[in-house]
Amino acid sequence: MNSATIVQKLWNYCNVLRDDGMSYGDHVEQLTYLLFLKMADERSQPPFNVGGSQPSPIAKGYDWPSLLAKDGDELFDHYRHTLEKLGAEKGTIGLIFGKAQNKFQDPAKLRRLVVDLIDAENWSATRRDCPGDRRRSGSGAGAVPADCG
Repeated sequence: MNSATIVQKLWNYCNVLRDDGMSYGDHVEQLTYLLFLKMADERSQPPFNVGGSQPSPIAKGYDWPSLLAKDGDELFDHYRHTLEKLGAEKGTIGLIFGKAQNKFQDPAKLRRLVVDLIDAENWSATRRDCPGDRRRSGSGAGAVPADCG
């Protein structure tokens, strides 16, 4: 998946959120929280975490699998509690989720975003070695892969 595809997917998600009465700033905020939770889960599993040496920075019970396990009002309430719990954490997690609030109005739209849209992708695998990326693949200094665009 290239960056143009990622941007298009995120804009499509914003359409779901706009239909829930959210402002543009709220779209970005809620997508950021959900994508962070999804990617923290992905990064704690192979192939990113070989041998399980690096656990997820998100407390069990407030992580991505805990959101997937719920539906309806239960998901809605759990998402709100997750944001509150993570906002009270010390360190980086507390800074990221500090003062976070659930801005969804419709539990069905939250479920659609979590299950049908965000969970359907492997977001950690979308990273590419593109210009501006500090990491290089070793394919030659300054080499730009064809899918960066």
